[in-house]
Amino acid sequence: MKRTNHLIEQIADPDNLRLAFWKARKGKSHAPGVEAYRAALDVNLQGLREQILTGLVEVGKYHYFKVYEPKERKICAAAFGEQVLHHALMNVCHPHFERCQISDSYASRKGKGMYAALGQARRYSCNHRWYLKLDVRKFFESVHHGVVREQLGRLFKDPTLLDIFEKIIDSYEACPERGLPIGNLTSQYFANHYLSGLDHFVKRDLRIKAYVRYMDDMVLWSDDKAALKNALGAITEWVEKRLLCTLKPAQLNRTANGLPFLGYRVQPYSARLLGPSKRRFVRKLRRADALLDSGAWGQAMYQRRVTPLYAFLGHADTVGLRSAVLRFVGPDAN
Repeated sequence: MKRTNHLIEQIADPDNLRLAFWKARKGKSHAPGVEAYRAALDVNLQGLREQILTGLVEVGKYHYFKVYEPKERKICAAAFGEQVLHHALMNVCHPHFERCQISDSYASRKGKGMYAALGQARRYSCNHRWYLKLDVRKFFESVHHGVVREQLGRLFKDPTLLDIFEKIIDSYEACPERGLPIGNLTSQYFANHYLSGLDHFVKRDLRIKAYVRYMDDMVLWSDDKAALKNALGAITEWVEKRLLCTLKPAQLNRTANGLPFLGYRVQPYSARLLGPSKRRFVRKLRRADALLDSGAWGQAMYQRRVTPLYAFLGHADTVGLRSAVLRFVGPDAN
């Protein structure tokens, strides 16, 4: 694949930087850091332009906090100026990352997403007897910096752009030379690209026709159990040798028994919420109701927060599931 060059001027273009600012402020326009940045917008964007053109970007100013759903994770929120930088980079670099992706990769891509991945998983489960589910152990924490840098060097040629990417990569470590900060826009692109070579290996070399990947959650389907066992050995070796990562214990099972995927249990012709997903929905809805009742949230904020919850619920097929789950919303819910 021919490497891409001469992108820095496009990234540093004032119109692109202004677009990056508006994207970065979406949903947080009243945050103090955002308002301060906007108050001197022209000066800040001119400063960012100069940083990009020279490669002397300021990165690594993270605010750390933890979330506990669906599992405990450390989130790294970059300073707002860095978020503008990330959007400026990906506004221009997005199509070059995109051309490396296969149609069966669904995370962090326009026109794809979690529900599209779920729909494809349901279709494959209807047509195949066996599935193999894989995911990378502590994926974001285990991504190897050297491998990411090598991958980006095969995709982009511009030394200034590669230097900026390297500074962003080196600004965070979960352990020496490993880890991408969860919460960065650039991390989503780097992580998705990290596994794109594996996608091509699965489709081209292993000739697996039924395959879905959502970030590091991968599922292969077949009517031949032995073929999936062989694929498991080949993928395990590929991940360990080329990505320097390890897989969690694989799940090889009949589709009739149900596939746990993205918070649902997918079976031929049906999908149900997994128990943890149902309990998480109840907790979040109760919390939203309490904030609305206390006056901490207005109706608009409440609607904005609960709409995605109901969207998640609406992709399960069980008749009456919505009313059944809502009955959990009470003093005994846990």
